[in-house]
Order: sequence, then C-alpha cells, then structure tokens
Amino acid sequence: MKRSRFSEEQVIAILKEQESGVATADVCRRHRISSATFCKWKARFGGLEVSDARRLKALEDENARLKRLLADAMLDNAMLKDVAAKKW
Repeated sequence: MKRSRFSEEQVIAILKEQESGVATADVCRRHRISSATFCKWKARFGGLEVSDARRLKALEDENARLKRLLADAMLDNAMLKDVAAKKW
C-alpha cells in the first residue's frame, strides 16, 4: 500500500484550513492534492482532532493485529481438523 505524503496531523490542519473559510479549490491547489483526495480525507478525518486521529490509528493497528491472530488461529484449527479426519 502506498504511503501518504502527509501525516495525519497535516491532513487535519489542511481540513481545518478549509473549514476556516478558504475555498476548497484553493486549498487543494496550494497543497497539490486532488479534490477527490480532499473529499476522502474529509470523510475519514472530518471533525477529528489530532489526538483523536492518533487514537483512531492506534485502534486500526490493533484491529489489524487481532485479525491476523484470528486468521492464524483459524488456519491452525483447519489444519488440525484435516489431520484428525485422516484415517491412519
């Protein structure tokens, strides 16, 4: 997955700049982003503070780790069932 040029703090600052009254097109042009990127950021980070964004990132990381653990456990379970089903 491609990493963003902007940190979450920078994204929130860009969104707050637009909320303060600057036109969206001007903000996009100044920061060299597309309007689609701006809309995606607004959907994800709109209304968040920096601390909230950090908490969201931590929760997403923890969720991904737990999903990997669950997938590993399910794979082990399927493998054990496969071995137990064979007749020796």
